[in-house]
Amino acid sequence: MSEAQPAAASAPEAAAAAVLEALNSTDSNGTEALNATAKFVATPEGTALAYGSLVLMALLPIFFGALRSVSCSKSKNAADMPETITSRDAARFPIIASCTLFGLYLFFKVFSQEYINLLLSVYFFVLGVLALSHTMSPLMSRIFPTSFPNKQFQLLFTQGTGESKEEIVNYEFDTKNLVCLLISSVVGVWYVLKKHWIANNLFGLAFALNGVELLHLNNVSTGCILLWGLFVYDVFWVFGTNVMVTVAKSFEAPIKLVFPQDLLEKGLGASNFAMLGLGDIVIPGIFIALLLRFDVSLKKNSRTYFYSSFLAYIFGLGLTIFVMHTFKHAQPALLYLVPACVGFPVVVALFKGELTEMFRYEETPPEEEEAAANDDSSESEKKDQ
Repeated sequence: MSEAQPAAASAPEAAAAAVLEALNSTDSNGTEALNATAKFVATPEGTALAYGSLVLMALLPIFFGALRSVSCSKSKNAADMPETITSRDAARFPIIASCTLFGLYLFFKVFSQEYINLLLSVYFFVLGVLALSHTMSPLMSRIFPTSFPNKQFQLLFTQGTGESKEEIVNYEFDTKNLVCLLISSVVGVWYVLKKHWIANNLFGLAFALNGVELLHLNNVSTGCILLWGLFVYDVFWVFGTNVMVTVAKSFEAPIKLVFPQDLLEKGLGASNFAMLGLGDIVIPGIFIALLLRFDVSLKKNSRTYFYSSFLAYIFGLGLTIFVMHTFKHAQPALLYLVPACVGFPVVVALFKGELTEMFRYEETPPEEEEAAANDDSSESEKKDQ
């Protein structure tokens, strides 16, 4: 995070945070920063409004993404199937993120920033439309009346013939999904043409919510490995070099949430933004979502670990803003978010005597769970025979 004169401070690709493949492979996340034009001095009211709005926008995808991750973990629909992060993935993630970050830094140094951002705009236009459409889909299902003619469609691509035929793409959708796609496309065109901060935020919120919903940690130990690894990554690249700052300033993509500090003076045309990277939302968010699923697995009708980690996130983000505002220097948000989001639930688990149970909790991917259920049913059939 940063304010006024200090330039941005974190994550080059938190959109990766929102989309399955990107987050697990290349353009990884980290954290972004709060940033504004050097000559602009925000009023106390404008600063409070901007920071308060960013905190609220950060909480929304974590809260609703975590809730949706519970049903997503039980889904058998291929389109809604979560991507599971293992301990091996978590250990490699900071290394991949560092290589990607430095690669982007070299790209911006060697090639024209204008052409790179043009290519990224097209790439994130496609990802943003799909992410926003997926985010809107449950809402649209509630809005449309039951009498609405909702036709079913299937997009199927196969390879080969006969017994060797293999499915490449098998996507099922309906009329409501097409309406969501149309609305998302309008937002996408608006973003590409105008780069308006509201369109940016719509895409950013969609990326963040999808990331929290669809990226699942398989256990708490994996979450700790991932968070502490990115803790070191974030601190090193923010305080140790100017690489992250340079990339964050050059990178034009909806990988952050923004809110103008001069909104009260200039209205919707305001241009001096405070920014929060999606990595600061998605990385702690997927850990908080895991703790919610752990709460559900306990079957005690309580959400103790979810609410404790959620409150810890609010505390950590508030502390980041306070330190940044006090010292007038960019801050890596994960420096404060990771200890808070991991420490608070661990203290609660120690107090309740459930620490061992929490670290033993293991999530089974839906496909493995279904295969195990099929094996059990076949064994029972054999016994019956």
